[in-house]
Amino acid sequence: MRKGLLIVLLAAIAIGPLFAGGSQAAQPTFELALITDHGPVDDRSFNQGAWEGVVQYAEENGITHRFFRPAENSGSARLEAIRLAAEAGARLIVTPGFAFSEPVFIAQEEFPDIRFVILDARPARDGVSEVGPNTLSIFYAEEQAGFIVGYAAVREGFRNLGFFGGVSVPAVVRFGVGYILGAEYAARQENVDVTMMYRYLGTFDARPENKTLASTWYNGGTEVIFVAAGGAINNAISAAEELSGKWVIGANVDQQDLSPVILTSSLKQLRVSVYQAISEFYAGTFRGGEAITLTAAEEGVGIPENLSRFRRFTRADYDALLQRMISGEIEIPSSHTLGIPGDLGLQRTRVTVVN
Repeated sequence: MRKGLLIVLLAAIAIGPLFAGGSQAAQPTFELALITDHGPVDDRSFNQGAWEGVVQYAEENGITHRFFRPAENSGSARLEAIRLAAEAGARLIVTPGFAFSEPVFIAQEEFPDIRFVILDARPARDGVSEVGPNTLSIFYAEEQAGFIVGYAAVREGFRNLGFFGGVSVPAVVRFGVGYILGAEYAARQENVDVTMMYRYLGTFDARPENKTLASTWYNGGTEVIFVAAGGAINNAISAAEELSGKWVIGANVDQQDLSPVILTSSLKQLRVSVYQAISEFYAGTFRGGEAITLTAAEEGVGIPENLSRFRRFTRADYDALLQRMISGEIEIPSSHTLGIPGDLGLQRTRVTVVN
């Protein structure tokens, strides 16, 4: 992250409210707002990536901005935070994550003059889904993002892989499916066999039992674990740092500076897409009523520029892979309903799903 963005981010963290509901003293108005998912805004994952897009646009254009953190991990608390942002004068509100589906469904009707950008979800309630005319839903091709790091891991020389998913929601499942298929694609190219341990943790939080599981896998031969599980990446990092030659792959944003054991990250270009959505709002071209999916072709997914921790996988390998994906030579199923590993047609990859 650029130094200027970091300074602004830390300043916002210092003043950002932890709203618990109830009456509030008069607040200054803020045109741009972000409602964090229940975690902190500096989570080095989904919240932070989206917030960086808000901060960048606001700072470049002199626009007031603020984040609001729900008082608890519930839909009602998220909706209350949205209402507080509306009361504070927000003209556009960014909501990162699938848990905002119902709150935004309600808020887009309650506040028709406010624009909403919801990431990884469509507004929905009680089985009814509708992207309102004042809402833009942005999705990312996680299956492509996962494919890239699975491919890179095997091309790097790893043969024993692991996957930690937070909860088996569609975005996380697509990360996992892509990771398996990327490993399989590379294994066929290399004419090698690959094994993979696969687990949904049931949480996006850092918990001691996650470290215990990571340590067990590493000691059992797993060389690298791809963690699409929010704060649980810290558990995998801690386990890898205590051993030699073990690696972690991050998700959503570039997490390489968390630890020397982070090989790379499977990126969803959150900052870029939020920045673009805000730009369109101020240009009068906001795509209200639309749900879009950003793929490798739109530079919506990828890995960080820094490949220095790889020894075999090169920038040329990465560029060639992207071209095959963009051209359609490599087609990756986007469905999150595929059986793992049953429906994936694997030949060289043996996946063990751990319950």
